Amino acid sequence: MFWRLEIYAIIETGGKQYRVAEGQTIEVERLDVAEGGTVELNRVLAIADDENNVTVGKPVIEGARVKATAQVNDRGKKVIVFKYKSKVRYRRKNGHRQHFTRLSIDKILPPGVEDVKPVKRTRRKKKEVTEDGT
Repeated sequence: MFWRLEIYAIIETGGKQYRVAEGQTIEVERLDVAEGGTVELNRVLAIADDENNVTVGKPVIEGARVKATAQVNDRGKKVIVFKYKSKVRYRRKNGHRQHFTRLSIDKILPPGVEDVKPVKRTRRKKKEVTEDGT
């Protein structure tokens, strides 16, 4: 897989570690967030940029976070669990589908950097026309 030369981070969620970059889509263990909702991952283990500046946490980087948008909450492909013992007629067949959340990485924020919130544009109210025409 080809990684673009830009800022990337190593995050931890659901007991697993992921290398993420802005614009990337990953599947993680199920998170309690609605589809289309935003989630902030603050267990950032390392951050690196395109100038080879690497920051490593002990164990996490305080103040660093990754903002992501949940796209889908779903279940993965079925895994068959088959137990078998020969000569004793013992067979057990079970299936398992793991729950996951697909995240789209929006922003990687190093420590001390505030997220720029989009400014809502205010609409001008239309002037009311009075009886005298002004």
